[in-house]
Amino acid sequence: MYLIALCDDEKTELEKIEHLLRSYWGRGGENSFQIERFESAEELLLMVTENEYMPDLIFMDIYMKGKLGTEAARELREMGNSCRIIFLTASIEHALEAFQVDAVQYLVKPVSKKKLFPILDRVIGELDRERRRYLLLRIENSIQRIALSDIVYCEARKKQQSICLANGRQILLRMTMTKLYEMLSVYPEFVKVGIAYIVNLDHIESLNAQMLQMDNGEKIYLPRGSYRPLREQYFEYYCVWEENLDECVGNKYYQ
Repeated sequence: MYLIALCDDEKTELEKIEHLLRSYWGRGGENSFQIERFESAEELLLMVTENEYMPDLIFMDIYMKGKLGTEAARELREMGNSCRIIFLTASIEHALEAFQVDAVQYLVKPVSKKKLFPILDRVIGELDRERRRYLLLRIENSIQRIALSDIVYCEARKKQQSICLANGRQILLRMTMTKLYEMLSVYPEFVKVGIAYIVNLDHIESLNAQMLQMDNGEKIYLPRGSYRPLREQYFEYYCVWEENLDECVGNKYYQ
């Protein structure tokens, strides 16, 4: 599901863009979406900071009472928020400023299907590709994008989860192992090992009945009963079995 924020101080404009978005998704497709309306930039920023709201895409007017849309976008970027922003406005006066905050598009009102739909095709396509290979996580009061390929393993530490990255960095998250595994289990390289670990199969250097040797030099000792199912998952991910042969053709080492 994609979270989409609409931010405009005119209700009629909010209704127009929501109608266009529902028409776009009404054409069919695999993705679902959820729209939230905000009638000021301050209202949107409050939702982000206090409720950990992380929209995938924001449609934002520039000329609003109180804080300008470009000012709100700059604050979002300073928080580490990398969501897509499309500015909708009646003037091109702030076009340069809009792109300085990494907006993906600047559309002059009125917005039509002809203008908007090709942009949505591009943006949603990019989001689809990125979502497959990145996690968006709230870390130290900012939203950060973590490449899946950088995650070596995750370890449960009471009410926190520790994510070990290939560069040696450790990230602590306040979430349950169940929630973290729910996020990672859609990717075939991530498997659960016992109740305390989620391991990236791409980073296993070798494995045996006692432990995993990870390619960052760390060792993970296997709990009782976890070796056989892990080995089967490992083979299924990496190897091509040849009929009547007792060996695996792959690029990893096992015992």
